[in-house]
Amino acid sequence: MQRIDSIDPQAVTGTRTIFPTCHRTIKVDGLNIFYREAGDARASALVLLHGFPASSHQYRNLILALADKFHVIAMDYPGFGNSDMPDPEKYPYTFDRTSEVIEAFLEKKEVTSFGLFVQDYGGPVGFRILSRNPEWLEWLIVQNSNAYEEGFTAAWDGFRNALWKNRTPETEKPLMAFLERDAIRSVYLHGHKNPDAISPDNWNMDFHFIERPGARKVQMDFFYDYRTNVELYPRWQEFLRLRQPKTIIFWGQDDIFFTREGGDAYLRDLPKAEMHRLDSGHFAVEDSLDYIAGNIRRFYDEKVVAKKSMRTQKTGP
Repeated sequence: MQRIDSIDPQAVTGTRTIFPTCHRTIKVDGLNIFYREAGDARASALVLLHGFPASSHQYRNLILALADKFHVIAMDYPGFGNSDMPDPEKYPYTFDRTSEVIEAFLEKKEVTSFGLFVQDYGGPVGFRILSRNPEWLEWLIVQNSNAYEEGFTAAWDGFRNALWKNRTPETEKPLMAFLERDAIRSVYLHGHKNPDAISPDNWNMDFHFIERPGARKVQMDFFYDYRTNVELYPRWQEFLRLRQPKTIIFWGQDDIFFTREGGDAYLRDLPKAEMHRLDSGHFAVEDSLDYIAGNIRRFYDEKVVAKKSMRTQKTGP
């Protein structure tokens, strides 16, 4: 394991220990996978899976807000951020393959019992991992990650009605607009009531990575493969319905990609889930950090720790 950048000393402010984020890479299936990690390794693990068009950078502030309570880990998928981007002519950029790499990453890190935060692409990656390893999940956090047909906004029309039916240069061409700087900027700002709170570093960084040779094909491969997620929705819904994981949902109500009905749909299968409808958009952590972090901490104490305590009492002497 190669450490790229690390600050070991912990700073103490008042009664709260501040754990700095460490930036590292680890070799997984022949690929260098970049990840951010913070917190005490003995604490309960919290895994953060990122969305499009971002990377683990989208969680930079949430990691710091939670690291004094959890062992927080967020990685970049192959082809995203600071992880390796093998040649898309030779490497399959699919959600199946991505989930296999992230699963191997977690096994190598010996993180096989955790809370899981999924946003956008994080859902398709995470639900695949959980379908194979349901015992790994302690609790679930969903933030604008779709698993229901009614969750798609009109932004998906070109995908659902053209690309997914017949992938050609003609059906790809209009969707390339989603990979330009102005479109990426719109993803970050649409539905967010205080755009001044959102750093332009987000879209500038994402666009920098998309400008790499071959990167647009990588993203188009994911666009096309997203159709396989829709085919798996019934299986993921059944997983939630049968397992009933302790779940808290944060849903930006004016997401450019996912409808508010898509967030509410989770409650059909998880009627006991805690729902927070936010006056926000796709990247709700950007402008609702304190609210989201505070409720994650409270939910964990009230629902997850309390559940563990009840189990201990039942199995105790």
